[in-house]
Amino acid sequence: MKQDRDEDNNGTPSVVVAKEHNALLIYSLDDAAARYGLTVGQPLANARAICPHLEVLDADPAADAKTLNDIADWCDRFTPLVALDCPHGLYLDITGCAHLFGGEAAILRHLCDALTAQGFGVSAAIASTPICARTMNRHVHGMIVADGEEADAVSPLPVFTLGADEAISGGLRRAGLKTIGDVASRARHEITARFGAAFTARLEQALGEGDAPISPRKPLPDYIVEQRFAEPVSTEGVIAATLSRLAVTLVASMEKQGKGARRLEASFFRTDGVVRTLVVDTGQAVTRGSVIDRLFRERLDSLSDPLDPGFGFDLIRLSASRTEIVVQQQRGLDSHVHDNDDLAALIDRIAARIGGKRVIVHLPQDTHIPERAALAAPAQHHLAAATVAEWPERAQGEPPLRPLRLFEKPEPIKVPLAMVPDGPPHQFTWRRALHAVVRVEGPERIAMEWWRQDGKTLTRDYFRIEDAEGLRFWIFRDGLYESELKDEEGRPVPANWFVHGLFA
Repeated sequence: MKQDRDEDNNGTPSVVVAKEHNALLIYSLDDAAARYGLTVGQPLANARAICPHLEVLDADPAADAKTLNDIADWCDRFTPLVALDCPHGLYLDITGCAHLFGGEAAILRHLCDALTAQGFGVSAAIASTPICARTMNRHVHGMIVADGEEADAVSPLPVFTLGADEAISGGLRRAGLKTIGDVASRARHEITARFGAAFTARLEQALGEGDAPISPRKPLPDYIVEQRFAEPVSTEGVIAATLSRLAVTLVASMEKQGKGARRLEASFFRTDGVVRTLVVDTGQAVTRGSVIDRLFRERLDSLSDPLDPGFGFDLIRLSASRTEIVVQQQRGLDSHVHDNDDLAALIDRIAARIGGKRVIVHLPQDTHIPERAALAAPAQHHLAAATVAEWPERAQGEPPLRPLRLFEKPEPIKVPLAMVPDGPPHQFTWRRALHAVVRVEGPERIAMEWWRQDGKTLTRDYFRIEDAEGLRFWIFRDGLYESELKDEEGRPVPANWFVHGLFA
């Protein structure tokens, strides 16, 4: 809950309630409500009895989850290893990062002050294990537990700070074990037999005797470079120049290990906590800073929602989240290699503007079914396969056997009667227009795969036809002609006809 609730309501105590087991329970509360002795999980009826002038708000878990994720995005400025501790907490693995901010105490103070300035109530603690840090944070704010002092730090705390189920906490209290030190004094097998192995593992992690890694909400990028600013920046020139410098630094870091970037992410951290991330994918591993700079310029120019700096960015980060080893090729004599590089660069620039899924290539498939003869695939990921793909050769001087573009779904046409039982129609109606057939080529009989027929005879007879207006169609009759099929009045039933494509 935002801290400024107290100011907006002139100190009126406020709580957020949620329905659980057909009862309204306190989900969260502000400092004013806490001073009245109200607690999370308390029934609303009891809270109103204690504080009649209580202001009650309904919980919105979806909005809370979004806010928590937004705060997690903002916390990426301190460490890329951020995990959710729902519904109200976050884990930050600051191993190897604290010295960048002047030490653990400085990073803790900086983080809390920044979030408090944004209007959030914050409590934080630092320890060698996530469970120990969370346990300390439940009881006191701002504690830093040195490595090896976990047991001494958590022993005086009440058992509820471990975050176990209320049934376990109540059972411990009934057994006379009111503090974590009381629980730790008992044999581990006794605790496990009574409360389960999961609780014992949690206890050992709080005491520093065991550890479990956090699960970051985002995978750790392969390479990260960033630029922090003493004063926020907001001009396009400074932002573009910063991206250019970061691109050169990133490429230099990857070059040491012979790698190139396939996915790049640029993150812009605003002073008010808003984070904007732009992602660029490439078809080939990028090994030049100028290419990265040009791709992000294309991406920035194509944004429907421009990059709003607000009061300015205090951090810009460029990361390579997917890389691969660059294979050196001889490029001096092979002109095709240069052609492929130019084509890949063009595809990357177009994809940066309109999205990678919208730039596709068609790959030939080993099938005679027309609608399955080509597979549409993203060009950035299948460019190499497209350049070596072998399509059926067209006979020199002969018209194409099939249209270049087929309808996504064959469209039905009305055919009164065919010239002969297995022959083409002499006229047909398509899209409410009557077409008289003047020239015909075919038929080309295509049978569907037998394993897809489900006991039905799936056979198509295709015809290339031209009408009196000069339009050329590719039509087919669905199924074999059977003269025995008749309607209730004894008239022959016409076959089903479709138009599958148009010739240029």
